[in-house]
Amino acid sequence: MSSQDIPEENLPAERAIDEHGHGAVGVADEKNPFADPGLPPHEHRVQDIDERAAQRSERVVAMLFTLSMLATIGFIASFVTIPADKSVFIFPLGHISALNFALGMTLGLALFAIGAGAVHWARTLMSDVEVADERHPIAAEPEVRAKVHADFAQGAKESGFGRRKLIRNTMFGALALVPLSGVVLLRDLGPLPEDKMRHTLWSKGKLLVNMNTNEPLRPSDVAVGSLTFAKPEGLEEHDEEFQDEIAKAALMIIRLQPDNIKDKRELEWAHEGIVAFSKICTHVGCPISLYEQQTHHVLCPCHQSTFDLSDGARVIFGPAGHALPQLRISVNDEGYLQALGDFEEPVGPAFWERG
Repeated sequence: MSSQDIPEENLPAERAIDEHGHGAVGVADEKNPFADPGLPPHEHRVQDIDERAAQRSERVVAMLFTLSMLATIGFIASFVTIPADKSVFIFPLGHISALNFALGMTLGLALFAIGAGAVHWARTLMSDVEVADERHPIAAEPEVRAKVHADFAQGAKESGFGRRKLIRNTMFGALALVPLSGVVLLRDLGPLPEDKMRHTLWSKGKLLVNMNTNEPLRPSDVAVGSLTFAKPEGLEEHDEEFQDEIAKAALMIIRLQPDNIKDKRELEWAHEGIVAFSKICTHVGCPISLYEQQTHHVLCPCHQSTFDLSDGARVIFGPAGHALPQLRISVNDEGYLQALGDFEEPVGPAFWERG
């Protein structure tokens, strides 16, 4: 059926146009078969005519913003207090990380509460009058800019942003606290270094344990010219921090003839020619494992840095920046090799230059 076939009495009648264009209609004719039906009459909300209802909506919005602030505080508290290895049973998810669950719930609640508060504010308290505007060129004329400024000022006035201080202050509080969640997450970029790089698990009285047999070493277990790898007593492979700790505490145990040791301090820190040096190359941290018995040199397999174990493990070839740290050792009352303290220099690649 065409527009000409529609009875005239069924076509929308012309109405008076208010200042916002509500109720404005056009009449279909031969030249304009698709008339503009106009905007429906504006219906006032209960908050527009009842200030008590508006105040209730204001309190709801403020409550949502306050809930967002509390959830953000809960996010930070969860991050600080809940252990990373703690798990909880959540039906139907099963056993999951308690920390991840708490962080997800609190951050999600904080963001949801801000969004819900903003939506409720817009739907119940901000002006909902529809405004029709004609298309205009992209380049703004001075009159248009003035109109935009005027519309912005009018919108700010109608939103009640300046008048409803409770909403404004709680919104500012929620928006100020939410970014703290991201700041706190920066903590997961890694542990705080403090002085951890300058210390290992070695301490006075710690036994030297053979990496292969997992048994404490006696001097008789180390033959002249042999190379043995050792770890601190108490460090086990199933420990959560094993890889981090062994990367700093791994030892090379070599037995030399005391007459072949050129460095005075190396000889003093040795026991009957048994010397203990860090296994971690001072170039990029590769584990050293190649030993030349005749020359007393050890070679890093990564970039061929070579160290002289008979002369304080100084660098004689390659890109390594400094000598391997030495661990002072002795024998305890039971005849086992023990450490007399920690390394006196930081272990690892180029830490001297950067630390």
